[in-house]
Amino acid sequence: MLGVTTDGNVVLLELQREERRNALNLELCRAIHQAVDEAVSAGARVIVMTGEGTAFCSGADLGGVYGSEFLEALYGMLHHLAKVPIPLIAAVNGPAIGAGTQLAIACDLRVADETAKFAVPTARNGMAVDAWTIRTLAALAGTGPARRLMLAAETLDRDEALHSGLADRAGNVADAVAWAHEIAALAPMALAHNKLVLNGTPEDDPAIEASFAAVWASQDVREAALARAEKRDPVFEGR
Repeated sequence: MLGVTTDGNVVLLELQREERRNALNLELCRAIHQAVDEAVSAGARVIVMTGEGTAFCSGADLGGVYGSEFLEALYGMLHHLAKVPIPLIAAVNGPAIGAGTQLAIACDLRVADETAKFAVPTARNGMAVDAWTIRTLAALAGTGPARRLMLAAETLDRDEALHSGLADRAGNVADAVAWAHEIAALAPMALAHNKLVLNGTPEDDPAIEASFAAVWASQDVREAALARAEKRDPVFEGR
């Protein structure tokens, strides 16, 4: 259901429900949540998320989408991804529809191949997504594309997603993993602080202030200064 591959300090999570085009059900939502926590605890610095086969994620599995237990698992997982202290990259290797787009935007960065498509067709199926989803779409893609997705039930292809900012880079899973390794070499505490600010709300201001102070007091700041003096690349340890 969920493949987990560790490559140094990068972890690749692969949705493996190819027969359902990687649709999210209760078990898969819970598995993603758990796997992300386990990767962070094990010292991963970046997580890459992708789908098996030709789809990133076709959405919520309609067999269980109406239950409150599924909705709690889905939104609990999505909101949790936005808060974990390491970057997540979505390698969008095909359609990301409904909950698939939600999963992609819960990640911090998106690498899209030529088959990537994004849509949230709630107006076609009579359902709804939470305010976080719509506001995040507007923040990433801009108000115009977000309105087309949400009010006209349109689909954005890869080029439109890149142009609007919904996708950050063109590429495949290997490209996403390579980018993840580049990011993994950066200062972990600084990345965690930046993510906290980018995804935070006013309620997070005390944590942001504490994070800011911790970054400036960290060994990584001193390591960067030493590396500059020694004309070498810094080796950050996240402390």
